[in-house]
Amino acid sequence: MSKTVTDNTLQAIISHAKEYGFVFPSSEIYDGLSAVYDYGPYGAQLKKNIRDYWWKSMTQMNDNIVGIDAAIFMHPTTWKASGHVDSFSDPLIDNKDSKKRYRVDHLIEAHADKLNEEAAKAADGGAALRDRAMKLLADMDTLLANDDFAGLGALIQDHKIQCSVSGTSNWTEIRQFNLMFSTELGSVAEDANTIYLRPETAQGIFVNFLNVQKTARMKIPFGIAQTGKAFRNEIVARQFIFRMREFEQMEMQFFVKPGTQKEWYEHWKNERMNWHLSLGIAADKYRFHDHVKLAHYADAALDIEYEFPFGFKEVEGIHSRTDYDLTRHQEFSKKKLQYFDTEINQHYVPYVIETSIGLDRMFLLILSNAYEEEQIQKEDGTTDARVVLHLPAKLAPIKLAVLPLTKKDGLPELAKALMDECKPSFHCFFEEKDAIGKRYRRQDAIGTPFCVTIDHQTKEDNTVTVRFRDSMQQERIPMSEVKALVLKHIA
Repeated sequence: MSKTVTDNTLQAIISHAKEYGFVFPSSEIYDGLSAVYDYGPYGAQLKKNIRDYWWKSMTQMNDNIVGIDAAIFMHPTTWKASGHVDSFSDPLIDNKDSKKRYRVDHLIEAHADKLNEEAAKAADGGAALRDRAMKLLADMDTLLANDDFAGLGALIQDHKIQCSVSGTSNWTEIRQFNLMFSTELGSVAEDANTIYLRPETAQGIFVNFLNVQKTARMKIPFGIAQTGKAFRNEIVARQFIFRMREFEQMEMQFFVKPGTQKEWYEHWKNERMNWHLSLGIAADKYRFHDHVKLAHYADAALDIEYEFPFGFKEVEGIHSRTDYDLTRHQEFSKKKLQYFDTEINQHYVPYVIETSIGLDRMFLLILSNAYEEEQIQKEDGTTDARVVLHLPAKLAPIKLAVLPLTKKDGLPELAKALMDECKPSFHCFFEEKDAIGKRYRRQDAIGTPFCVTIDHQTKEDNTVTVRFRDSMQQERIPMSEVKALVLKHIA
């Protein structure tokens, strides 16, 4: 048996995700809501499995990291102290003809992508076009780093970058737009206070630093982990669930003694990459991208990027944030946020190493890496097609499908007995409808790593046929060994 694989595309993944119950457009019966998505039965379970795998790796496998679950609503001064009220914004530009609004960096990046596409088709190899694209992106990075909006506007005009809707270059001036959602807290509108839906989960960790340190009896260095929803009013949300207005983060803030931050930064840089690779994803699909422009509070920062169908993009950030966060909250709250180090008999404000990963982006990463379209050549010379999700067994929504060959002769009863034995340990699925080949294909499409067929021989010798998703190989084993086989692969 041989197989050929077609190139996976984002659109194919989006269609597959909807068809098989992973991700749906939110409020679809009302024509949806832009950049907001709902997770279906298999998507919700896959998302939970990713979250649990991260949580276990942080809080269970490290004896100096504990978890919290901070509220989404926080005192509004929190966001003043963090800098979000004054500077959490994106440079935007409008096309006067189409009235369409763009994030400046996205507009320029899209034009660079277009130049690279033209280069790929050029008879001379397109070296000049690639150089133009590279210089355009380099100039953009420099201008963004200096907040030179006039320069960015001139760059857009010089390259005659056009609106995708109107096809014109009739642009407004560039301006900043704050990304936080605001709402009101209070029973009477006139008396309500303006508060914000949190744009990140990190601040809930910082304001609870002393509460956690004292109650969990933690000594520096130690970390605080959290997963939860965050909200950003993205003007240009795109690329499916890669950039959404409502999303989930998995963050860990690691508090260290000042002067040791560089070694801990390197430690967490390597630890986080090892976590990604532990999922069986090829190392060449990842890369580190060091930040050229550092935030004013950081002394080191990088992104872990993955090669999505639309190119290398950030999935996780590692940041050495110095003592900025605790110092700012100490200043605005008038409460000391210091740690007393008994080893040196001294108080100090700890430095922080942050690891921040987007759960929705990690979901898309797992889905993109797993999706495959196969054309399988059979022994008789004919071909067969299948779409398969090669999900890591430990993350797959369904670990085991139990499939009685027929609906009679006591086979469903045997299958359900196996289900009852296995389902306390992992998620199982029972199906008795359609030919066994069709049932295998459906399980391939949702990423189930193991299928067990209960047939008439099972009644005679208590053995079953186990089918392995990735190789499609089948093996006859005692039914009593099925649970142990699955547990071995998902451990």
